[in-house]
Parts: sequence; structure tokens; C-alpha cells
Amino acid sequence: MPKPKFYVVWKGKTPGIYTEWKDCRSQIEGFEGAMYKSFPEREEAETAYRSQPVYNSTKRKKAPSQKEKAEIINDSISVDAACSGNPGPMEYRGVCTATGKEIFHIGPLQKGTNNIGEFLAIVHGLAMLKQKGSTIPVYSDSRNAMIWIKNKRCNTKLVECEENKYVFELIKRAERWLNNNDYNNTILKWKTKQWGEIPADFGRK
Repeated sequence: MPKPKFYVVWKGKTPGIYTEWKDCRSQIEGFEGAMYKSFPEREEAETAYRSQPVYNSTKRKKAPSQKEKAEIINDSISVDAACSGNPGPMEYRGVCTATGKEIFHIGPLQKGTNNIGEFLAIVHGLAMLKQKGSTIPVYSDSRNAMIWIKNKRCNTKLVECEENKYVFELIKRAERWLNNNDYNNTILKWKTKQWGEIPADFGRK
């Protein structure tokens, strides 16, 4: 069973301590400048909540210019992954680039890595789009994952164990899909420096 985590929200829709990431996320999504952080123990979270915040922030960078926005293909999906530790609880998702609306979300899964999540996110997006007969592009901000996709192999150094058995099942399934399927979708590198964080970003930098 995954070890519980405690999420402190110092600044959000309703500040407090939450035991589920989905509850924490609902407090910070769409709240610019939200302050939050996860802790492994409730006592540590309670102490932190009463103290000066040491936090992740959803404060946004300077918005891209109109010229930069024109480069982005809005009719596309964007994917990203997040991992608390390396390895650690890993999750990934895909969103509509134009609106940020979530299309799929997998995890958290125990003992994964960010690179694995990025790889799985791209394959998930490609498989979903092929099933729908869509040829729109997929944006990713991970060069490593894009190389792994090209080579049709998740080149992770992570060691398989009982805790991450399901993660490795997903990896094998993704590799099989890449080796048995063709696709017409272009995988594009998201230009973070010019455009800001990818729309699928989990906001935990």
C-alpha cells in the first residue's frame, strides 16, 4: 500500500492540510501564486503549515508574445509527468494544448521516475489518438522520452521490484505498442524557454 502523504496549502482557494493530491490540486489549480508542498508525515506538515512557507508555486512566468503563441499548434495534445523523488510516486497526463483540459491521467504509481512517466505519457497519447483516427501532433518537453520513443525502447536504469511491478508492465506494454503500430502524429518538442511551462505541467517545480 502506498505510504500516505500530506499536502500543505498555504495559499490557495482554501488553505489547509490535505491527504489526497486531487484535493490539494483542486485548491491550487487556477489560483495564480498558490503556495503548497507535500510532506511524508502529518506532524511535519502541521509544523510547516504554522511556519513560514517553503513551497512550490503556481506563479506564472511572463506570458508568451503573440508571435510566440503563433508558433504553437493549438490543435494538438500536450503530455507531461511528475515524480516525487527518483524513484518515487510517479504520474503522467495528457491535456488539450489549447484549453488545458485534461484528457487522461494515470497514477500516482509507486517507485517510478520522471523519464519513465514522460515516455509512457507520449505512448499513451499516440495510442489514444490512433484509436480516434486523429493525426494531430503531440507536444512533450522531454528530449529523453522523445529519443526513447524514436528507438521504441524505454532506456531506463531503474531496477524492477515488487513495488514498481505495474510500472514495468506499462513499460513493456508501451514498447510492444511502438513495435507493432505505425502512427502519423508528429512528436514536437515544447519550447519551455520561449513558451513557458507545457500545458500538461503538474505545477510542482
